[in-house]
Amino acid sequence: MQRSDRVGDEMRKIIADLIQNEIKDPRMPALASVTEVSVSRDLSHANVFVSVMGDEAAKARCLEALTSASGFIRRESGRRIRLRTMPELHFKIDDSIERGIRMTRLIDETLGEKKSHES
Repeated sequence: MQRSDRVGDEMRKIIADLIQNEIKDPRMPALASVTEVSVSRDLSHANVFVSVMGDEAAKARCLEALTSASGFIRRESGRRIRLRTMPELHFKIDDSIERGIRMTRLIDETLGEKKSHES
C-alpha cells in the first residue's frame, strides 16, 4: 500500500468524524458520509467523495457547505494527521451507492419478468 493510500484512509476517517460531529452548517444533510479520499502521489491534492441521500438540491447544498468549511476541515485534519503540508481538498458527490441500488432494481425487475414469462 502506497503512502498516499494510507494518508487517504486516515483522512477519510478524520473528515467523516469532522462532518458528523463538528460541522454545524444547516445546509449539511444528516445523511452524508465520506466514502473515499483519493490523495495524489505528491500529497498536494485530495478528492473527497461524499455520498448524500437526497435530491439534487440537497447534494448541491451539501457541496456548498463542505466547500465553505474546507479551510476548517483542512486545518483540523492537519492537526490530527501530522503531515508537512496538508493536501488541498476537493469535494465531489459520490453517486455509486445510488447507481448500485438502481442496477439491483433493474436486475430484480429483469429476473421477475423472466420468471413471469416462464410460468
